[in-house]
Amino acid sequence: MADRDVASWNAMLVGFAQMGFLEKVLRLFYNMRLVGIQADFVTVMGLTQAAIHAKHLSLLKSVHSFGIHIGVDADVSVCNTWISSYAKCDDLKMAELVFCGIEEGLRTVVSWNSMVAGCTYGDKFDDSLNFYRHMMYDGFRLDVTTVVSLLSSFVCPEALVQGRLVHSHGIHYGFDLDVSVINTLISMYSKCGDIDSARVLFDGICDRTRVSWTAMISGYAQKGDLDEALRLFFAMEAAGELPDLVTVLSMISGCGQSGALELGKWFDNYACSGGLKDNVMVCNALIDMYSKCGSIGDARELFYALPEKIVVSWTTMIAGCALNGEFVEALDLFHQLMELDLRPNRVTFLAVLQACTHTGFLEKGWAISIIQYDDKGISCKSGIRPLLLHGRPSWKKRKLKEALDFVQSMPIKSDAGIWGALLCACKIHLNIEIGEYVAYCLFK
Repeated sequence: MADRDVASWNAMLVGFAQMGFLEKVLRLFYNMRLVGIQADFVTVMGLTQAAIHAKHLSLLKSVHSFGIHIGVDADVSVCNTWISSYAKCDDLKMAELVFCGIEEGLRTVVSWNSMVAGCTYGDKFDDSLNFYRHMMYDGFRLDVTTVVSLLSSFVCPEALVQGRLVHSHGIHYGFDLDVSVINTLISMYSKCGDIDSARVLFDGICDRTRVSWTAMISGYAQKGDLDEALRLFFAMEAAGELPDLVTVLSMISGCGQSGALELGKWFDNYACSGGLKDNVMVCNALIDMYSKCGSIGDARELFYALPEKIVVSWTTMIAGCALNGEFVEALDLFHQLMELDLRPNRVTFLAVLQACTHTGFLEKGWAISIIQYDDKGISCKSGIRPLLLHGRPSWKKRKLKEALDFVQSMPIKSDAGIWGALLCACKIHLNIEIGEYVAYCLFK
């Protein structure tokens, strides 16, 4: 092009942002500024989209700062995008800060929905309920997006009452005929333990979508009712709806929870014949299923056959080894993971600890050592090293003191679970002195 205006540059920038090419987006932005083209709100939206795709919080903050600098922060659509983006980057405080920065008269239903969805994304169902209430107090009429976002945050039995209230509110506004709302309700009731209400809703749907079938099948699989889940699985195929990745993952997970090895093997073959076994998530789910069913050999075979292993793959295999008593292999896998410079997460760490907590292994002198936390979990400096304990008589007392020191020096505040675990250890090892202090902290 002989002449490129801001729209031309934005078209390319947004295009690359949608495809997730962060480096190309940043290079385009740099060249755009270099030739003197003034960025506008579309440029900022494109940059924001690139930051979300990469889950790059510091870049998002830089784009936010740049947006303020060029004066597009007064645009409510830009602010709504920032609210959603900060929530997806696990920074709800910044999302709320942007929301509160929008003048009350300029806030739209999208602003409120972005905040409700953000709290849902961060598993803060109490916060999402509060925003939902304030939204109504401010005179905004909720829409389908509001209801779906809010219902998605109710995923435990404790939230069932609130879920029913929102369901009633949805009926009041006439959203009970919307299939996306019904599908979300089926999922909500299932996750909250009320499978009967979920089934009533499912049976009342005239035009069931693949999501409807999958939501109901997942509900039964999570409950452990594999017979009904399987019956619906075949009924889904008979109705002309082909089970997809999520449906198969739900069934594999259910087999693992119920210890149904033979059915799990059938779904292994089903995934293979359907071309789903090329997906790393399916392979990870199968490794987890085989481990929980006690077939660690099949899990191991799948794991080593994986062409590309992600952190979840390693974590699943480590947890599987720990569950099946293969503690040496679990720690060896953790060493291999660290050597590959992959970043272990909290679940990886818990799986390794599970392997270390067994007394026989602890006496051989293994323990977790260099532990460094940051906003994303365990740092790459984490590791395992041998501690030569030599079976000294003072070992148990010394370890309890070290455990107490560790709890007191943690960067997070200790809760009842942590103090309770330490009190239990004091009871086992008959340490009254530390036990009294820990009990005081627990009661406090």
